[in-house]
Amino acid sequence: MELSSPAKINLWLRVLGRRSDGFHEVETRLCKIGIADTVQIDLLGSGNDVELTCNVPGIPLDESNLVMKALRAFEQKTRQTRSWRIHLEKRIPSGAGLGGGSSNAAVVLRAVNELCGNPLKLVDLLKIAGGIGADVPCFLLDTPAADGSGRGEQVTGVEFPWKLPLVLIKPAFPIPTPWAYQHWKDSKELRGVLYGPQICPWGEMVNGLERPVFEKYRLLPALKTWLLSQKGVTAALMSGSGSTMFAITKSGAEAGALAEEARRWCGETAWVQATETLSSIENPA
Repeated sequence: MELSSPAKINLWLRVLGRRSDGFHEVETRLCKIGIADTVQIDLLGSGNDVELTCNVPGIPLDESNLVMKALRAFEQKTRQTRSWRIHLEKRIPSGAGLGGGSSNAAVVLRAVNELCGNPLKLVDLLKIAGGIGADVPCFLLDTPAADGSGRGEQVTGVEFPWKLPLVLIKPAFPIPTPWAYQHWKDSKELRGVLYGPQICPWGEMVNGLERPVFEKYRLLPALKTWLLSQKGVTAALMSGSGSTMFAITKSGAEAGALAEEARRWCGETAWVQATETLSSIENPA
């Protein structure tokens, strides 16, 4: 099987507080976008050998990869093993807050279930996915958007009628998600930076993790302020725990123009892409 594995942005992410289990309670809306990896998976037969490859150097190919965690969780639940060949053709940068690894894990979970004759129902897959990572369950749903609660793993599919043009900008550095949550409680807002909700037809765009991340990575608040000052920009926000910033524009042409400006503003080390949100269950190009 060869499957598309889309990225996501968080249109909002509200951190409600630390839970007794050490995780944080959140409310978020995740929206799939038109940037995607490709996952190729082959069932080789009986056995327990797994060959995991990737086109991007530095991506871990051992048991720490979320794809391997998804496969092992499936094996444990079904009490059966197979031999697999899995290749990840990555276009979504890692450490970006775009859910690339989570999306890959969800795609592999659905694929191995199908190739093994669908022994598990969606509710079972969702439970497995929630144990792998908070963003994984949303990628199992066929809706273009999902609302997440709890750690983010309790998901409800959302129909999303908007096809929003946007620009993604990821600086050269990644941001570990655990670090952002660990520093959330004691972080402070920087003067002159917009943290409050940005009112849009699809909801109030806000991200509670901007506070700790902006305090340490000062390029990001400067980038958000710059984006909000640009022509045609409706809203700008950090996605997830960063380091990707995104700006929603009024038209695709304005997104393309903004991407060119952003490449000049950020320099050659930044990853910049113009794309759009998905408004149907069709796979991104």
